[in-house]
Amino acid sequence: MSRYDPASAEPRWRAAWDEAGLFRAEIDPDRPKYYVLEMFPYPSGRIHIGHVRNYVMGDVVARYKMARGFNVLHPMGWDAFGMPAENAAMERGIHPSEWTYSNVAVMKAQLEPMGLSLDWSREFATCDPDYMAQQQALFLDFMEQDLVYRRSAMVNWDPVDMTVLANEQVIDGKGWRSGAQVERRELAQWFFRITDFAEDLLDSIDGLESWPDKVRLMQRNWIGKSRGIEIPFALEDAPEGFDAILCYSTRPDTLNGASFIAIAPDHPLSKALEAGASELAAFNAECRKMDTTEEAFEKAEKKGFDTGLRVRHPVHPDRALPVWVGNFVLMDYGSGAVFGCPAHDQRDLDFARKYGLPAPNAFFLPGDETPVGDEALVPPKTDTVIYSDHFAGIGEATSQDGIDRTIDWMEAQGLGQGQVKYRLRDWGASRQRYWGCPIPVVHCEACGIVPEKKENLPIALPMDVDFSKPGNPLDRHPTWRDCVCPACGGPAKRETDTMDTFVDSSWYFARFTAPKAETPTDPEAAAYWMNVDQYIGGVEHAILHLLYSRFFARAMAKCGHLAEANHEPFQALFTQGMVCHETYRDAAGRWLTPEEVERGSDGAIALADGAAVEIGPSIKMSKSKKNVVAPEDIVARYGADTARWFVMSDSPPERDVEWTAAGAEAAHRFLQRVWRLMAEAELAPAGGSAPTDISQTAMDLRRATHRAIRDVTADIEGFAFNKAIARLYELAGALGKTGTEAGLGFARREALETLARLASPFVPHFAEELWSALQGEGLLTGAPWPQADATLLQEATIVLPVQVNGKRRAEIKVAADADAASVEAAALADEGVRKHLGEAGPRKVIVVPGRIVNVVV
Repeated sequence: MSRYDPASAEPRWRAAWDEAGLFRAEIDPDRPKYYVLEMFPYPSGRIHIGHVRNYVMGDVVARYKMARGFNVLHPMGWDAFGMPAENAAMERGIHPSEWTYSNVAVMKAQLEPMGLSLDWSREFATCDPDYMAQQQALFLDFMEQDLVYRRSAMVNWDPVDMTVLANEQVIDGKGWRSGAQVERRELAQWFFRITDFAEDLLDSIDGLESWPDKVRLMQRNWIGKSRGIEIPFALEDAPEGFDAILCYSTRPDTLNGASFIAIAPDHPLSKALEAGASELAAFNAECRKMDTTEEAFEKAEKKGFDTGLRVRHPVHPDRALPVWVGNFVLMDYGSGAVFGCPAHDQRDLDFARKYGLPAPNAFFLPGDETPVGDEALVPPKTDTVIYSDHFAGIGEATSQDGIDRTIDWMEAQGLGQGQVKYRLRDWGASRQRYWGCPIPVVHCEACGIVPEKKENLPIALPMDVDFSKPGNPLDRHPTWRDCVCPACGGPAKRETDTMDTFVDSSWYFARFTAPKAETPTDPEAAAYWMNVDQYIGGVEHAILHLLYSRFFARAMAKCGHLAEANHEPFQALFTQGMVCHETYRDAAGRWLTPEEVERGSDGAIALADGAAVEIGPSIKMSKSKKNVVAPEDIVARYGADTARWFVMSDSPPERDVEWTAAGAEAAHRFLQRVWRLMAEAELAPAGGSAPTDISQTAMDLRRATHRAIRDVTADIEGFAFNKAIARLYELAGALGKTGTEAGLGFARREALETLARLASPFVPHFAEELWSALQGEGLLTGAPWPQADATLLQEATIVLPVQVNGKRRAEIKVAADADAASVEAAALADEGVRKHLGEAGPRKVIVVPGRIVNVVV
């Protein structure tokens, strides 16, 4: 009994939990519910310790809430659609479903030994027929509520893979997989009307008080509400069909500094002009190859083409402004046209300097009339500025005040229309790929676009597909594509676009409440379990996934699948840090795994040939860099609880943690140390009452035990898991003191039982084994959380620092309820204080009760 054996204990306790059905969640109106959810994984092949940390965080919360009496829902599923499976099909000659489901089996087998309190009865993959059917039903319901529509839009087109790419998949203007130069094409696409909820999505952020501030700010910035004005600039010698260029601006107070108009390459005027101008057509074609991410647009060289057209300044009609096509203007923001104000916009200034355009100053900061140099004068909206000869009659004012008064003045003069706009755009959900959820509509020559009948769902993907050619195989699969129109019974063709995989993860939280329901949700189950009380995942999903999920919850409520009260799906959000590890490369530059390297104090060598290995920085675990640690390797060597303890103990959960073999070994040694303490300690019999005759040593241990209950409880509630574990180290240290004083056997047993109960969320197998060895009643998992005895939290004595003339000179131990006179006497009697008093003695003694003693000499 001197050593704890995780190899035998861990499988035994997992079997006991399964047999008892502890983690199966059922509706129980008599208990408060708690829904904890981690962002579910993509089945890419194997998990590593970095994934484990995410799921262990959720497991700590789930187990703790279960012990506090909550009815806990803690499900797991698989975000299964996506390009990696399609790429695997192309590279390995297997079907995407085979690759996906085999990976699911491998990853589940890796997760199960970790002892996670998951309700596996609710497991699903987003490529399962049941899930697809209900997602397609949601799509049809959204169509009925006019929340989804189809229109032509400019997209990133990969001419090799023959598919639309998201902005994030365009790297340096090339397709992320093919490396081909991406083209901008106009294609018919499906869109969700997320902009219908823009104001609500923005306003509701203030209520997300349990979300990280940085995530709430990212959501606000992405939605991007702004008040501006649409201003028509009348064209001179206007081409047929174009009388004016409409510009939207959030800084109309800079209009006096306008020196040019810039329109997007895809602006209708630009397209009309390029038909008769080959140079402009070539320029526009080059612009359409640009990477369209915001970062790329900011960094790209500003280029323009002078159309030769001129517009009249709306306030000063004697001024003519040239019309340029600019590669930095996007058609999908505002009206696809801007007035260039170089003095007060850095992008415009760079453009003006390149093409020799003027940069007149519309205003200046008080006390600064310096001409515009290489940096634009862009005062924050809270700064006070002087509007020089401003047409709205503004003198000195804040920048925001100048904006608002300019809009009001221009509206009064009939020179523009004030508007509120959002940076947020409708969500383009079409993907020209096979491995995704089919969009459930058909195209009929007689009826147009026709929704599929719900009784025909799911529209499943065909299994006999050919990936030997680039592009979407659904386009060239006639037996699947050609169908009968649900409306007229005539010949029709299925929609061959599939849904963006973000759709799959935008409502899975709701499906977990009733994963077998024959509708997207079961009203009773959704009403009971929603919202998610604690959501956990990476900050890399802080914008799109969370925003799309918030939209889906609102859209589902509009369609009757969720209650209006559930329009914010995630009550609390926690974004965890990453697990990092050193990287290793051999002389040929090949990445090596930690298992292929022997690490010493003076460097590292490759186990294969003994050659020196280059040690790289500790970075996020990555399969491409091979710096991953497989959980099964740690389980085989130390047990799952060692991995769980280490990833929770070494760093605050919101920060990165570095995985080291030494750290894992230290965690393992600690668990063995606690086991030895239990095996070697003289304990009172189980179930006994606290003795009345108790020594000071025993009382100190009891006080330490109940402080640990109080502090670990607060730390888990506050997601300070590393602090909670530090408290358990302290309690184990207090247990290590030997002696046979009165009541110590009871105090030791109480401390060990409490240690097992408090450690259970972190190391559940070890805690069960310890509990069993201590002859605890029943399974520890699911047992009530310990309660601190308030009387034992009241310290009999306290330690106070003593300062003499502001410098700390001593510490004194006094009774917790000692009066000021007693504390003063103890301080002046201390030898460390006495030698600093001098012959005259103290001039003043200030006692701050329970805090400090200040002696002034």
